[in-house]
Amino acid sequence: MQKLADFKLPQFFNYPPYFTLQPVRDTREKQIQLWKELILDYCKSQKTFLICVEEDFPLFSNSAIDRSLSHEAKETFLSAIVGEGRAEWLDKGHRKCLILWHRIQDWADIILQFVRDNGLEDSVMTVEEIRSGTESLGTELQGIDRTILMRALKLLENKGKLALFKGTSADDEGVKFSV
Repeated sequence: MQKLADFKLPQFFNYPPYFTLQPVRDTREKQIQLWKELILDYCKSQKTFLICVEEDFPLFSNSAIDRSLSHEAKETFLSAIVGEGRAEWLDKGHRKCLILWHRIQDWADIILQFVRDNGLEDSVMTVEEIRSGTESLGTELQGIDRTILMRALKLLENKGKLALFKGTSADDEGVKFSV
């Protein structure tokens, strides 16, 4: 089984036809499903939140079989993930895709669990501390994409679970939990 860093690749990754969009509908649907799962699994394991279609991305080529995905295939597979609400295009040209291996609501739930697990109810933290503070080390929140974190925090704010407040810079943005 081939590996990419510490990620174990599925068998289809070594099958050349899977790097070409398949013309038969049933085959293409299976292909799209396999690629969606692969992309989400890889991004979660590597804590990757952004895929730029026009830049090198480890999954989009396999030098062992001399195959690479076409631009159309990359966009097709990512658009399928977008269609499930597990990613979002960040631009109209479909060049940058924000990967949500957890949906925003799921990230919000992870944040609430993090707060409870660390006894942070009624505490104040900076947004940066949530991403890289001592408490977040080794958790799914460590290194979370700031855009995703802010959207999850805003969702929790709308539910009355916390209050966001601005500082003098982005590094000073704070969160007051009221769980």
